[in-house]
Amino acid sequence: MIQQIQKEKCPRCGKNKLITDSESGELFCGKCGFVIDEKVSNTGSERIFSDSTVNKSRTGDRTSLTRHDQGLSTIINPINKDSSGNPLSSSMKTSFKRLRVWDSRSRSKDSVDRNLQQALNQLLKMKEKLSLSNSVIEKAAYIYRKALEKGLVRGRSIPALIAASLYAACRESEIPRTLNEISNSADIRRKELSVCYRMLLKELDLKMPVIDPVSCIAKIASNTELPEKTKRHAVRILRKAESGQLMAGKDPMGMAASALYLASLETGTNITQRSIAEASGVTEVTIRNRCKNLKTILD
Repeated sequence: MIQQIQKEKCPRCGKNKLITDSESGELFCGKCGFVIDEKVSNTGSERIFSDSTVNKSRTGDRTSLTRHDQGLSTIINPINKDSSGNPLSSSMKTSFKRLRVWDSRSRSKDSVDRNLQQALNQLLKMKEKLSLSNSVIEKAAYIYRKALEKGLVRGRSIPALIAASLYAACRESEIPRTLNEISNSADIRRKELSVCYRMLLKELDLKMPVIDPVSCIAKIASNTELPEKTKRHAVRILRKAESGQLMAGKDPMGMAASALYLASLETGTNITQRSIAEASGVTEVTIRNRCKNLKTILD
């Protein structure tokens, strides 16, 4: 790509016909051919980051709450080459290796940084296991940082508190994730997770919206491979139950599982209560009890 520059003049002939060749990186005169500069700096976008594929920037990666330093710190390049691309000498390699060690140690000065590093690494692992979006993970990291500022981490397990923050972020974003799923992904007990979650609600004054059971139908149906006709009929059953005020105080996942089971019976889909119970994370007794309540509305 060749670009002509009109403002600057050639130092040899004085003509305003300077041309920049981006492929060779040369700046030369289009009149006499005099090469003014052999290495012209590129002013366009040069780097694309893994989590910033839309906005290309030369100034660095975007900041994120999922990093303990929010992405503001810099690191020494792990490639042992100089600015010209030539390999470093053996003595210089040893010096840079030692500098990288001290650089990594200097970025975690106090216990708060080390706590954040461990918690956010656990959060990213749970993100991959639960297939959550970046917005939910950012919200979970924000909740954990607030808990860390108030000193709620002291004396409590880091995996349990970061899992509770993730569950609170899922509830706030209306993402259907149960306590069992998050406790299994974090490898902690459900009771420990629920205790930390209630503590976060009380201390941080979090206001959680009520989960709509309709949002849980797609998740259960995909796990049990139910047809679309059954899902639509289950949605209609839940809408009738909502108009009849049968949803108050009931577990949304249990209501969705019961509606799917009734819809499968009416549409002729062959599925057992155990299959739906395993896919939804509730017991068969819960499904039978909720089905009794839903049948009163249908009748």
